[in-house]
Order: sequence, then structure tokens, then C-alpha cells
Amino acid sequence: MAYRQLVDDLHARLKERGWEDVRPAFGFVLLAARSEPTTAGALADLMGTTKQAASKLLGAMEDAGYVRRSVSAEDGRRREVELSDRGRRLLGAVEEIYAELEAEWAAVIGERNLDRVRADLTRAVAHRHDGTLPPVRPTW
Repeated sequence: MAYRQLVDDLHARLKERGWEDVRPAFGFVLLAARSEPTTAGALADLMGTTKQAASKLLGAMEDAGYVRRSVSAEDGRRREVELSDRGRRLLGAVEEIYAELEAEWAAVIGERNLDRVRADLTRAVAHRHDGTLPPVRPTW
């Protein structure tokens, strides 16, 4: 319930700030492409979907101006995906809102308790996956 509340609050605040067309699955692309270009195949692996589903998501994001796709300079068969300026602004808004939401949680339970909850949940998930965190996948 806490995760669902966090996601719902994030998207409500995004809408309040004018980001009307953002879908929850966009977050996976924003994070995957934040530091370097990625591909539809890599996104499909990350999200546990088909390459076709990842390509469809990328098409919607490209139509909305959040990403750009181009042919790789290293391999002409590979199409790279990178964030556009609009995508980087969205990523900044998401990070700002998450910081606000975490600060609100910390105001209720205390910063140390919030840090402990984060550490405990990380440890519990890693334990279930042989000590490492698994890829983040959406729940469709």
C-alpha cells in the first residue's frame, strides 16, 4: 500500500505541475536512459516485457517528446534511445517530487526511521534474490 500511495501521489503532483501525459511505465525509461543511451531490447529485459512492448512504450514517449531514438554510430542495426530536453525536465520534476514525498514521510516517522525502513526493505528484497537486488520491473 505504501508503494502504491507513493506512485499515486507522484503522478497526482506531476499532473498538478502540468505533466498531464505521464504514465507510470515512463519511469523505467527515465531511469534507464538518465546517464547514457539505452535500447528497446535493454528496456524489455529491465521491465520483463517483450521488445515489441518496450518499443510501443518508447513510441508513445517519443511522440510526447520525452525521448529521441537514433541509429547507433557504432552499430547501424542498433537504435539508441536517449532522453530529450523535455524528458530531462520530467526526470528533474520526478526527482523533486520524490524528495518532497520522502520528506513528508520523514516528518511523520522521523528521518532515522525512514532510513531504517529503506535499509530493511532493501535487505529483505536482496535476501530473497541471493543477496542482490533484482531488476526493477513494473506490475502490469
